[in-house]
Amino acid sequence: MKKNKLKEKIARHQTVFGLFVSIPHPSVIELIGHAEFDFVIIDLEHTTIHLEILENMIRAAELLDITPLVRIAEIERTSILKILDCGAQGIVIPHVSCRQQVEQVIEYSYYHPIGQRSLNSGRPAAFAKEPLTDYIVAANEEIMIIPMIENVEGIRNAKDILSLAPVSFVLEGAADLSQALAVPWQTEHPTVRNALDDLYDVVTMCHVPYAAVSRDKMQHKRWADKGVRIFLLGDDRNTAFRAYRQKKMDYQKITGGQYE
Repeated sequence: MKKNKLKEKIARHQTVFGLFVSIPHPSVIELIGHAEFDFVIIDLEHTTIHLEILENMIRAAELLDITPLVRIAEIERTSILKILDCGAQGIVIPHVSCRQQVEQVIEYSYYHPIGQRSLNSGRPAAFAKEPLTDYIVAANEEIMIIPMIENVEGIRNAKDILSLAPVSFVLEGAADLSQALAVPWQTEHPTVRNALDDLYDVVTMCHVPYAAVSRDKMQHKRWADKGVRIFLLGDDRNTAFRAYRQKKMDYQKITGGQYE
């Protein structure tokens, strides 16, 4: 089992940066790795990424020495098992509203004595190169569980959710939270900001790290000033789109919008 570099950095209170990944190709992971990000969250909730491709994306993350996390689409034993057997080092759980959801993921993700993950000697265990009893211990040390709290009920139950020891950090979900608060996509709306501040206060009180999605530099600075050290800088598609569009606009200004 590879060491989880993200987990080590968070324990040392280092600032870390990640991206959501939706484009189903290992080259995207390589680009992000060479850009010196610390981790990726490969998104299975909003995409059609197949497991064979997921496994190769995780291989690319391993080669670039960045931590591959996966956002699941549903809390289902076999699905989570296969994701972890591909080599994912953490499970991101969307739309967490209660403790029981996280308990279920813990049960499926960890081996005894923490959970009841089905035993396997596949690629994360180096195909049983070392004793599998040693692998079980290592896997339980390295796997991360990350609840995304993105609804009102989740914020209300945050203290109960975070009383579970294996929770590695909490990721805010301002976008879906804004919809739950009847102001969709208005992630800077005062109602949304107040709800996120309430969530941050509970997370901090529970001594669990908080991860923010930085949608602009001012928002990023606000979270950094509060002591946040884990940041998602958007996703691969939007990042690429903005870069492509900005480059085209910069060159169009030089030519005055005229093309030959």
